[in-house]
Amino acid sequence: MAAHKGRRLRKGAATTAAAALAVAALSASQAPGATGAPDPLQASAGHSTPVPEVSADGNATGNSPYYTDLPPLNSPLPSPSSTIGTPVSRGEGEAGIPATVLDAYRKAEAELRAAKPGCNLPWQLLAAIGKVESGQARGGRVRADGTTISPIIGPQLDGNGFALIKDTDHGAYDGNSSYDQAIGPMQFIPSTWAWAGRDGNGDSKADPNNVYDAALAAGHYLCRNGWDLSTERDLHRAILSYNNSTDYLNLVLSWVDYYRKGIHSVPDGSGGVPSHRSDDDLPRTSLPAAPHTVEPKPAKPAKPAKPANPPKGSPSPTPITPGSPSPEPTPPAGTPTPSDTVDHLVSPDLDGTELTATAGDAFERRIGARAVTKDGKSVAKIRVRFTISGDTDATFTGGERVATIATDAKGIALAPQLLAGEKAGTFQVTSVVVGHAAKGVGYTATVTPRPADKLVRTSDTALTCAPGGEFAGQVQVKATYKGAPAAKVGATATLIKSAANPTANIVGPYFKDANGRPVRTLTGLTTDADGLVTLPKLYADLVSGTYLLRVTTPGGGSVTVELKVSVVASASASPSPSPSASS
Repeated sequence: MAAHKGRRLRKGAATTAAAALAVAALSASQAPGATGAPDPLQASAGHSTPVPEVSADGNATGNSPYYTDLPPLNSPLPSPSSTIGTPVSRGEGEAGIPATVLDAYRKAEAELRAAKPGCNLPWQLLAAIGKVESGQARGGRVRADGTTISPIIGPQLDGNGFALIKDTDHGAYDGNSSYDQAIGPMQFIPSTWAWAGRDGNGDSKADPNNVYDAALAAGHYLCRNGWDLSTERDLHRAILSYNNSTDYLNLVLSWVDYYRKGIHSVPDGSGGVPSHRSDDDLPRTSLPAAPHTVEPKPAKPAKPAKPANPPKGSPSPTPITPGSPSPEPTPPAGTPTPSDTVDHLVSPDLDGTELTATAGDAFERRIGARAVTKDGKSVAKIRVRFTISGDTDATFTGGERVATIATDAKGIALAPQLLAGEKAGTFQVTSVVVGHAAKGVGYTATVTPRPADKLVRTSDTALTCAPGGEFAGQVQVKATYKGAPAAKVGATATLIKSAANPTANIVGPYFKDANGRPVRTLTGLTTDADGLVTLPKLYADLVSGTYLLRVTTPGGGSVTVELKVSVVASASASPSPSPSASS
């Protein structure tokens, strides 16, 4: 059967695919004829056991939104000699876990095996939760120490389609002093991180945005209460305590099952990020926060004679599955919702829909959308979703590529601050009305490379080499912009034909590519934090002469270095053996 990527598990009803991947107990609970929400702890023998209450500390994420994409139907195919927990041959792309993230999960498993051996925590459970909560730290966008390149912060839990959790950390972790927001690759709410946080990378601090710290904290969280995760019952309890939703339980179990069949490591930053989230289908209007029920809104009478109180037998308040968005009461037939009145979105900015920023900087202009009716009237309190698309590493504040914002009294929704990544180029940001087919408004954003207006060589040592030899030392240059070191600036090095002709030469000195073949143009070089970049070693062919190496950067920085190839080579030059000498 062909793999179906991008499938999703919708909130409110467990899909057939999820049930097929879950354990037998889940399948039994979702069999035809079952009433109410599926009971994740129902025994396969048919004896029902109530879902256990979560512990007094609530749950790790505050039931924040999560990614709902399901694993491919085709399982990854490990090599015959592989075992669980070892790299396997590359199969489905979803089986690839970024190297640092995977290392964090395995180290957390090893530490819990020593600290709480009775828990039997599998690293695949951490990987499954990490996939669902943050797409494996947004595809492995982490530094070498495991810290995310930019913080991962969920939406504020203000009761507007999410749980209502007022600020508990004075904004220390999430930057929000009004409401809490889930933080880091494992999406802990600050009040939980305050006691569950751990130091997993040995730097003497617990950082929720460090994947080693977050994975270890998640492991300890899942192993509390004396739970044994090798048993079905305790495994389900632990997952439900992380996010108290049956759909969440099914989804995590499906990823655990998938990862147990084989995975492989991929480079950091090269992993994919899921497309669908559990808040995609949020109600279109704000609802009062309620822990278990939502009272129907009073309906406007269709006729003056209609009684104000609901008639006998009217529906009772709709039950809510914990962790699911609150259902929106059904309005009387023919009554439009605020979203239904929206005809289209327009840009509230008179400066147009094109934006530019330098790599690593914030875009000065905020992206926004104004919701209007056909006659141009503004519509308040409707949800607008902004989505970044294209080959870019740009994000909104908090590291997300999707943001959902409610319009204000003027009908305007402003997206979070747009941050340029390091990748130069053009991408799109689109806006749509959530749950309503109205024409949206799009922006074109361009990221320009970091500039450097000056390049200098850090040494004045002459560079000479005998024909067929290797130049002693390597060329190093320093880039500056307005006198300050220019970090993360891209550079190009070319062995040029002459000062007047900057095209690449076809003879003379050369670099080597990964296969040892001569190349005379190098791209993709990047300066370090001090503005320095060191070029690879240079080699000479058999043609003597004086040659030029030119290094350039965006912004006009340029430096030209002279190279001499002569029979009288410097004493430090070390001729390479010719092909004939080795034959």
